Amino acid sequence: MDPCPSVRLCTVKGRIVTRDYDQSELDAIADAAKTRGVSAGAALALLGSDTRDIYLNETAYWRNVPANVWDYFIGGYQVIKKWLSYREQELLGRGLRSEEAREVTAMARRLAAIVLMHPALDNNYRLTAANAYTWPVK
Repeated sequence: MDPCPSVRLCTVKGRIVTRDYDQSELDAIADAAKTRGVSAGAALALLGSDTRDIYLNETAYWRNVPANVWDYFIGGYQVIKKWLSYREQELLGRGLRSEEAREVTAMARRLAAIVLMHPALDNNYRLTAANAYTWPVK
């Protein structure tokens, strides 16, 4: 997911390549899952069965953005896509800065963590809802 350090005019605006994970990516998912005490299969099911390469231009792109990270919505908006749409060259009058490109990488990592926490978050919600305080009615 590391972008090219020199960001130039986008000539392949909006190009997204959907592909299968390669073996090194599957191994990294398995290693990360093991350290968190979950199976590689469970982690892969949460992240999605395929991944995306999100192109900024012909040479700079974010590699291996899992399907469910790219497709993550908050408030009705696809998070990474919306963030990038506000930083288009035509809108800003300049190219994306290196620190902004790195922020996309950090955002994808944070969203991946949230995606991987879904079962625990769902369980926490169920427990909280089942044990909510009932306010007395006058």
